[in-house]
This record gives sequence, C-alpha cells and structure tokens, in this order.
Amino acid sequence: MGRYGHEFLEFEFRADGRCRYANNSNYRNDSLIRKENTNPLCFSEYCSVYVSPLMMKELKRIIQESEVMKEDDQRWPKKNVVGRQELEIRLGNEHISFETAKIGSLVDVQESDDPEGLRVFYYLVQDLKCLVFSLIGLHFKIKPI
Repeated sequence: MGRYGHEFLEFEFRADGRCRYANNSNYRNDSLIRKENTNPLCFSEYCSVYVSPLMMKELKRIIQESEVMKEDDQRWPKKNVVGRQELEIRLGNEHISFETAKIGSLVDVQESDDPEGLRVFYYLVQDLKCLVFSLIGLHFKIKPI
C-alpha cells in the first residue's frame, strides 16, 4: 500500500499486437484509468486496441538491445512497504519475470547489491513507460499520468 493507497501502473503487449493499459492512483482522488476496449466504432465489448507489426518489432528491439533477458533479480532489493516493481517478458521461447523493490531514483540502483543488472532493468522500464505513455497519449488523447 503506497502513500495514496493501492496504486499501480500496468501495461501489456500481446504477440498479436493487442495492447492493454491500466493506471490506478488515488492521488488527488484519481480513479482507475483502464484503456483497452474503447473504440467508439466497435459495438462489442471484446474490441481491443492493437499496435502495428512495426511497433511490435520496435518493442522487441528495445527489449533485446537492453539485454535484460540476461539479468537475474536474486541480488536486487526485495519488495517492501514502499512497494514493488515487476516486469514479465515473453519473447519467443524465452520467458523471464523480475520483481524488486520500488525504485525511486538511480541512487536506489547504485546502492543495490547488483547495480549493473538493476540499472539495465531500471532503464528498460523507463523506456517502456515512455513508449506506452506516448502511445496512450496519441491514441486516446489523454495524459496517462
């Protein structure tokens, strides 16, 4: 539970390009923002937002170039009362799942037992968040945070 209650930011890209986004924040009494089935031209609750194959290729490139799949979270800070960050990646036949304490800044990264590995994780998460926020902002004409 964070300072403002149970807060989370979650996004998912499926292999077929389907994109799902959720942001729950109680800061200033904000409510859950969930973006998935909001196409006004779709009359079915099962419509979803999809990204192009080119965007999926770029997403894979970002992940592969980060080399995060080579990392191990065993020496990273464990989740605590401040919170946690998780990242799960399925890329081809590879599957990896990371969990660490919520990272407030690069100081947290530098003070960890594995600053090199955690730095890879930290920068990848920042890159992915920027990408998702840009996509959400462009598609839905909203500010995602």
